Amino acid sequence: MSKAIVLTDRVKFLHSEMKEWMDYMHANPELSMEEYSTAGFIAEKLTSWGYTVVDKVGKHGVVATLTVGDGKKSIGLRADFDALPIQEENNLSYKSTKNGVAHLCGHDAHTTMLLGAAKYLAENRNFNGTVRLIFQPAEETMQGAKAMIEDGLWERFPVDTIYAMHNMPGFELGKFYFREGETMAAVDNWEIVLTGKGTHGSTPEQGVDPIVCGASLVMALQTIVSRNVSPWNNCVVNVGSFQSGQAGNAVPQRAILRVSIRNMDKDIRKLVLKRIRTIVKTQSESFNCEYEIIEGIAGSVLVNTLENTQWSAKVATNIFGEENVVYGMQQFMGSEDFAFMLEDKPGSYCMIGNGESQMLHHPGYIFNQDLLPIGAGYWVGLVQEYLTIS
Repeated sequence: MSKAIVLTDRVKFLHSEMKEWMDYMHANPELSMEEYSTAGFIAEKLTSWGYTVVDKVGKHGVVATLTVGDGKKSIGLRADFDALPIQEENNLSYKSTKNGVAHLCGHDAHTTMLLGAAKYLAENRNFNGTVRLIFQPAEETMQGAKAMIEDGLWERFPVDTIYAMHNMPGFELGKFYFREGETMAAVDNWEIVLTGKGTHGSTPEQGVDPIVCGASLVMALQTIVSRNVSPWNNCVVNVGSFQSGQAGNAVPQRAILRVSIRNMDKDIRKLVLKRIRTIVKTQSESFNCEYEIIEGIAGSVLVNTLENTQWSAKVATNIFGEENVVYGMQQFMGSEDFAFMLEDKPGSYCMIGNGESQMLHHPGYIFNQDLLPIGAGYWVGLVQEYLTIS
């Protein structure tokens, strides 16, 4: 019997229980830095299984520690648990019960897989050393990892190495994908506020229209990647939200554009951000609008450590077979604040294929719950291999 069958069969007995946990979190989503109930749910489970649990790390972060034997090594496993401000359009039995808030990125599943591994490890204790399970809030807003680190994450809960995982639609169901080096982009989330002069829709000449200014600005921003960045380099400038006015017979006073900027290269990032500032200024002036740029928390390029990536891919191969492991996946222009943890600790971030589903952040995205024991099995494998009983 292969190691894959042995391990996954042992974890599979938790599958129905894991589905219950995920169903609960999916039906009761909470936005970034508002995850009061979710954090409490996680902490309660871990405490009941015998972990030493500390909550409120970086506001809502939860860290669970389990030490077995006299081993000196420690490994950290991280999962996120915040939801998105998007209305779900699925007819699931466990559909979100909160209007305009939903787990449409799979963070509820990530947490469930780590909880499944947590219960298995607590019941079997077949390792020698310390495992720390890091449940992180506010990944979507790039706040959570930094908040936990600034709250003394590494000093209070030291680890030798750290790992994380994300599901990915379009990747083959159940397969693991690895890449060494630069893997995910740095992100800058900016808000541009345009202020004009409101007036009645019948007298536009008496106002200053921020919608017209904003529409021109959206189009002008598209020229940055196409005309300032080499086709050989990766960059994204995306206007994901344009909000202004409520009445069709009025010129509004203000327009708000929310922009997501993603880069893999520090110098290109500087160029792109400079071009955005210049274009916003000149476009606003040309339409007689005032403007303000509100710069959010800057992300960082996610860089996987070579040795840790090779090792974790080997562990996955040993458990699930070569046919279920892909090494050298393409870079992904999505962003992850796990990048901040990898700036401090060696480790790696991998993807697990979610099959042919809607993309992350789509209103109809659905995580395939058949992956729950597979993801949990990967976490268990990392712990058992790294903290080998001597």
